[in-house]
Amino acid sequence: MSDETFYLTAELPGTGGTIKETVDDFVVEEIPLYLPCGEGEHVYALMEKRGVTTLDAIRRLARALKLSERDVGYAGMKDARGVTRQTVSLPRMKPEEVLALELPGIRILSAVRHRNKLKLGHLAGNRFRIRVRGVVSDAPARATAILAVLERRGVPNRFGEQRYGAQGNSHLIGRAMLAGDWRAAVDLLMGDPAKVTGEAWRSAIEAYQRGELEESQRLFPGHCRTERDVIQRLVKRPDDFEGAFRAVNPRLRKLYLSACQSALFDHVVEARLDSLDTVQEGDLAWKHANGACFLVTDSAAEAPRAEHFEISPTGPLFGCRMMMPEGEEGALERSLLAAEGVEPASFDLPGGLRMEGERRPLRVPLGDPRVFADADGLVLEFSLPKGSYATAVLREVVKGGRLD
Repeated sequence: MSDETFYLTAELPGTGGTIKETVDDFVVEEIPLYLPCGEGEHVYALMEKRGVTTLDAIRRLARALKLSERDVGYAGMKDARGVTRQTVSLPRMKPEEVLALELPGIRILSAVRHRNKLKLGHLAGNRFRIRVRGVVSDAPARATAILAVLERRGVPNRFGEQRYGAQGNSHLIGRAMLAGDWRAAVDLLMGDPAKVTGEAWRSAIEAYQRGELEESQRLFPGHCRTERDVIQRLVKRPDDFEGAFRAVNPRLRKLYLSACQSALFDHVVEARLDSLDTVQEGDLAWKHANGACFLVTDSAAEAPRAEHFEISPTGPLFGCRMMMPEGEEGALERSLLAAEGVEPASFDLPGGLRMEGERRPLRVPLGDPRVFADADGLVLEFSLPKGSYATAVLREVVKGGRLD
């Protein structure tokens, strides 16, 4: 897959700069799909967390309230690097009990009863407030021009590098899994010594690459539990790479496959950048009002709906049951799969790893963009639908700056 960078706003200069230098530089607030009604067995708690992942916050809440983590509902995942306001649902609790909680990195802002548990995906989108530091002097004007194009044409709906893991190769592990190349999957899992920190970690990978398995297992740091578990199996059966890879947690294996889906989708976004805001014959178009898809048979008739952002072309999250488009888009997607050495049936994996696939819009609307400067840099405010990433906007604005 290409590492080249493509921009929808390539003709406009970026601001440069970096994000997430402090926790307060990245603020995200969920836009709820609905509000709690005030009655029911669940309490919807709006929490503000700082430097804490969603799953870690759930663990802390469950422990403090003596609940099972499985009973805590949430609508979306948020990482640790920033300030996040998101809602969780807590069963069999009194609102005043929840409001009284005092936990490190977590503040409860409100607690209101509701009838049902909050489920993943039960949100409309997210509102972002992001500070970019170290920008050029005319950054506000540059950012304003870029956001105007994105508001008119849409935001390229990329997943981006954050889906590819700390070493940027999660999608390659997933591709090796789909191809049944278990030696490659294990090699990639062990990693690249040039991309890790710590002398012991680097030495562990180098020992693995030399075939010194027991030495590699001894050197891997404690946080590399997956690598150690895989090598432990290889020590017993050195040529059984498929069996060794089964030591990887199924949830992690699914993440590798999902990363591969994401990378293939991003490839289609790049190929369709010039036509993100138009639909072609054979496209499977996305209805933004309800997420339904339909086959475009008359692109001229559908052009006004695309212009008014009612519909958009879609790209593939490939799977064994995903509907394929027709025409040029269908040919593009089939050739992409063929170049990767996989086919739709490759995603029909056993052991709970089956990926059925779905369609995803190639662009999404940018909501209520604002730009201003303060003493610390450039501040961007905007909203995106659920499942879309702020980095898709930031990479267009910053162009070459640091986004991790």
